[in-house]
Amino acid sequence: MSLRNRIAIYYTIATSLLIVLIFGGILFLVDRAVSSHNDVAMMYEVTEEISNLKLKDQFFNDLAHANKFDDDGDDYKEKKRKQMNFDIDLEFIQLVDNQGNVLKKSENLSGRTLIFKGSSSDTIYFNGSIEGSMLRHIQVPLVSPDGITKGYLIVAHSLMNALSFLQELQIIFLFSFPVIVITIFVLTRFIAGESIKPIDDVITTAEKITKRNLNQRIPLPIHQDELHRLSVTINDLLDRLQEAFQREQQFTADASHELNTPLSVVKGTLEVLIRKPRAIEHYEARVHFCLIELNRMRRIIDKLLVLALYEGNKISPNIQDIMLPQLIEDVVARMQAAAFEKEIAITLKGAENVKVAADHAMLEMIFENLLSNAIKYSPASSAITIAIEHNGGDITCCIADQGIGIPEKNIPKIFDRFYRVDESRNSQTGGVGVGLSIVKKLADIQQIAIAVQSTPNIGTTFMLTFLSA
Repeated sequence: MSLRNRIAIYYTIATSLLIVLIFGGILFLVDRAVSSHNDVAMMYEVTEEISNLKLKDQFFNDLAHANKFDDDGDDYKEKKRKQMNFDIDLEFIQLVDNQGNVLKKSENLSGRTLIFKGSSSDTIYFNGSIEGSMLRHIQVPLVSPDGITKGYLIVAHSLMNALSFLQELQIIFLFSFPVIVITIFVLTRFIAGESIKPIDDVITTAEKITKRNLNQRIPLPIHQDELHRLSVTINDLLDRLQEAFQREQQFTADASHELNTPLSVVKGTLEVLIRKPRAIEHYEARVHFCLIELNRMRRIIDKLLVLALYEGNKISPNIQDIMLPQLIEDVVARMQAAAFEKEIAITLKGAENVKVAADHAMLEMIFENLLSNAIKYSPASSAITIAIEHNGGDITCCIADQGIGIPEKNIPKIFDRFYRVDESRNSQTGGVGVGLSIVKKLADIQQIAIAVQSTPNIGTTFMLTFLSA
């Protein structure tokens, strides 16, 4: 069963039960109202009859006062109807003694007698049937001035109109109930269908989404309700899935692209070595060459893993106060071997005992990549200068080289993954195009601003700006 039909059925059942209770309550209240109205009318009749009888101590010795039952006729009853403003089909009046013996009764009773409920000191109301006709009775004790009950006055009123009205009302309810239920079911099903239409959109969109079109999203409902929240949540989930899938694709493509060249070189070198016996020196040289390529592959994999961790929000900085000059000196010491081969001088200038707030390992990786690039793209016998300066409340560290520089049009792209200003030149220097991408991402994590100034054939300067610790 569809959700639309379940909602319609459940709502219809609940509403039907409520309607049954309402109809039952209406019938009960109408019945009580009609009975109460009849009781008030009969009490009014009793009051008038007692007043007309003018009962005294000699009541049972002189029954002439009871002639009012016979003498007034239709004019008298019509007068009473007008006074009571109540539609009375037939009124029956009966006077009995304490034992229930009929002393006098209205002519319309003919050979019939009203029901006597026995001796009672209270006025009582009750229903009773006489020859198939339901009558509402009131029995009132007639008490003399000395407090002795002399007899009872019984007045009855036909319930024909009331019962007919209640029966017609029951028939109306009985026939209208299924119509109301069917109408409610149809309307509820339609409303439920319109209400859950966004769910159909969710299903339709979800069925269309594959790895080829992860960019498709669920249209948002107009109303800011639970379905709107559901659609927004699913769209956010799709965003995260698309981002993760793209990261996976990017990582796979990057790894395949960057590892393909060194693997091909190693494979080709080993294939050449096994073709024929060679001198031991040749083997050593080729094995050394393969080790260099394997180390290059390891560095590529490490950098790719750093990028993957960053983009997957799985890397977070451990911010602490760091002595910046000391950290730079440690990095320079590790890079001295590469600089010495090209006779490049690395100079550290600026303030001493400068502290910055950063992650020690990440900051080391930033400086290692920047210095590595500076050494790679600087000519032999040139200089690299690292300057630490106070800039207001901030600390600025500039790394300047005298290298080949970067064309102005290429500067905005240098932090893109695997971007190379000159493909052939980067291949010769051994760059893989991810170093500056890692620098930018690690700087962003630590809220370190990074800027670049470069002039071709003159040099490049990278500027790192730290908040003062």
